[in-house]
Amino acid sequence: MEKVSSFPPVYNQNSKILILGTIPSIASRNNNFYYSHANNRFWKIMEHLFNTSLLSIQDKIDFLLNHNIALWDTIKECEIYKSKDSSIKNVKVNDIKSILDKTNIKKIYVTGITALKIYNKYIKNTINIDAIYLPCPSSANASYSLDKLINTYTIILNNLTINEHHNNGG
Repeated sequence: MEKVSSFPPVYNQNSKILILGTIPSIASRNNNFYYSHANNRFWKIMEHLFNTSLLSIQDKIDFLLNHNIALWDTIKECEIYKSKDSSIKNVKVNDIKSILDKTNIKKIYVTGITALKIYNKYIKNTINIDAIYLPCPSSANASYSLDKLINTYTIILNNLTINEHHNNGG
């Protein structure tokens, strides 16, 4: 078991949605950024949904901020064996309210069942927002093809469009 900490959140005051994972994987920790494992499909999903190419960490940060998407993890610190969510122990959660107080976030998404369980157990009651479940983008989630993930994650686009339309007087 290794003691692991999350990264700082990516957000700005214009953020409208928040996407929460569980805790960075070994590959992400080695690369010092979210969803960095070569076989994780998170960034491929975003590239497809937004018709863009995200080659560098800076590209990904700029993309998130330009599209009003905040990105963080449910867990601030825990003990974990390798990258196995099932091994997580001694959880300390991130202060999600600290971001909500500085943004326009109205929708929160969680990527994977462990993130949802952590959110519902430790975070939901502190901010009173139901999280919207998205399937884990890891290649270990073999029951979801990339196309099926893209289709499921389309809800992100729908909510961003609704928010933009609503904020423009629509």
